[in-house]
Amino acid sequence: MKKIEAIIRPTKLEEVKASLENAGFNSLTIVDVKGRGQQKGIIQQWRGQEYRVDALPKIKIELVVNDEDEDKATDVIVSSTRTGNIGDGKIFVLPVEKVIRIRTGERDGKAI
Repeated sequence: MKKIEAIIRPTKLEEVKASLENAGFNSLTIVDVKGRGQQKGIIQQWRGQEYRVDALPKIKIELVVNDEDEDKATDVIVSSTRTGNIGDGKIFVLPVEKVIRIRTGERDGKAI
């Protein structure tokens, strides 16, 4: 099993959720986060003064999939979030050793 963590633009959340659901990935966790990448934030202007915003709002989507679904899930996320501009985000894929559904006690693949 793999845990997929995607950091995306907030404006792409609804599109990603719909795309993942259409691909059969219904279970996910969504977290509001702030961060910065290579662009090191942005410079904005307010009342004639420039100031740097170095922690931009992003959305973190987490889902756990079977090994054979890893490429499918990441491809769905990439295709629904890519704009070609700096700040599109990143996807991290991590191994998952064990999953337990608390309500039923099901484990691993049955618990996803």
